[in-house]
Amino acid sequence: MQQEPVVRLQGVSKIISSRSLVSDLTLDISPGQVFGFLGPNGAGKTTTIRMMVGLMSISKGDIFISGHSVKNEFEQAIAQVGAIVENPEMYKFLTGYQNLVHFARMSPGVTKERIAETIERVGLTARIHDKVKTYSLGMRQRLGVAQAILHRPKLLVLDEPTNGLDPQGIRELRDYLRLLTHEEGITVFVSSHLLSEMELMCDTVAIIQNGKLIDVRNLRDEQGSDTLVEVAFEVDDAERAVQLMEGEAVIQGKVIVMSLSREQIPDVNAKLVREGVQVYGIRSVTRTLEDQFLQVTGGGGIG
Repeated sequence: MQQEPVVRLQGVSKIISSRSLVSDLTLDISPGQVFGFLGPNGAGKTTTIRMMVGLMSISKGDIFISGHSVKNEFEQAIAQVGAIVENPEMYKFLTGYQNLVHFARMSPGVTKERIAETIERVGLTARIHDKVKTYSLGMRQRLGVAQAILHRPKLLVLDEPTNGLDPQGIRELRDYLRLLTHEEGITVFVSSHLLSEMELMCDTVAIIQNGKLIDVRNLRDEQGSDTLVEVAFEVDDAERAVQLMEGEAVIQGKVIVMSLSREQIPDVNAKLVREGVQVYGIRSVTRTLEDQFLQVTGGGGIG
């Protein structure tokens, strides 16, 4: 049975002074995953996030969070959301713990036990009673995540959360987000310009360009037997191998590349050998998220 989406964007548009920043964006986000949002500079990522969390009005369409309309049921919808847009804002003259207690007062039902659990979850136990002004950027980012999940939201929205973090901080944040989806069941919606990190962090990515959704890629799908994959055969006679494949293969030096299902791979190998073509190696051709991004955006920059 398919689960209802945590977030549903239905024909969402944002128009300012006759200029369309986001155009007819329709997208479903399933629960319990890290969902990445990618696009070139000015594609509409931050505009979409601001509409999701109520910082910007929706010109057309609607956004539903756990079934509640952001336009017509804002309080019910936003109660399901924790968010960090741009940088986490904290009271630097207070300790991390005092900040969390202050934010906890804004949401009913947040107990001291929940605060302690959240502190442990983001790995701040040793420094939580230090003043925030002594925290590194990575620690402030972790404290921001702790504040955003105190009330057990169904959706955590993070806009460029890795900005300014060193490699260790980025890896720690990535691990925390994976932990949140697995142990807290929170769906994470994250935008970033770091494609390599998004590939490691996300289960699914959506790519937008010029305010329009152009592709959605599932990065964690197990390849079924009927799924086509690119396969490279290293052979002694590439020209003859392509002739045998009747134009279905592409020559790359001594290698031919073709799209096949898993069942077809041994059949193609057997045919090549039977026809006298020596096969020295067979490997799948993996394409990185960066390759896919550049292909669908035509090489546009990331922002």
